[in-house]
Amino acid sequence: MSLGESFAGLFGRSPIKPIQQHFELCHQCAHKLTDFFNAAIDQNWQQAKQARALIVELENQADEQKKQIRLKIPNSLFLPIPRNILFDLLNRQDKVANKAKDISGLVLGREMAIPVEIKPLFLQFLETCLATTTQALKAIQELDELIETGFGQRAIQFLESLIDELDRLEHETDEIQIQLRKALLQIEDTLKPVEVIFLYKIIDWIGELADRAQKVGGQLQLIIAH
Repeated sequence: MSLGESFAGLFGRSPIKPIQQHFELCHQCAHKLTDFFNAAIDQNWQQAKQARALIVELENQADEQKKQIRLKIPNSLFLPIPRNILFDLLNRQDKVANKAKDISGLVLGREMAIPVEIKPLFLQFLETCLATTTQALKAIQELDELIETGFGQRAIQFLESLIDELDRLEHETDEIQIQLRKALLQIEDTLKPVEVIFLYKIIDWIGELADRAQKVGGQLQLIIAH
């Protein structure tokens, strides 16, 4: 039996597939923010409410799957990835969905308006932040290959390249966030102070969504190092 086959055999009952499916739910949850903000920008709060309901539903599904995975992760000492590292990966994934739920809840609860002057840059920022979750999903989906090849060098290099691209995207979100803050600063005097406060908060939270996706990649790096 080859090293790759032995790893795959030992991991046959592992939660890798459910963990990948869990992040797929988290990814879908985050990407529902596109529909949500399109409705919010149009001040269509009924449609925004419906989009928010889908976000909450997906976040609840991810929570339930996380609980089931934690119950079913085997205690075997022969797993190629320690349980604590898998638990940390699962928790980092879950935080992506949690933040999407938080963002939509705050915007809907206050029926926040996105000023037309910053709308294009705001949507670009959102799109780039969501691209980080897509990239993190691509990386997570390579875990099977990594295990099946016994952590072969080619699989490791490919996964590292995906993580590098994730880091690049997260850095790009930082740059756009700086531009968006400057654009908001220029129109602050035309808005109510409380509106400005919450707009900055939403910008921060969307940026945090990208940070959380990057941390998923960071946890994958720990798996590679282990």
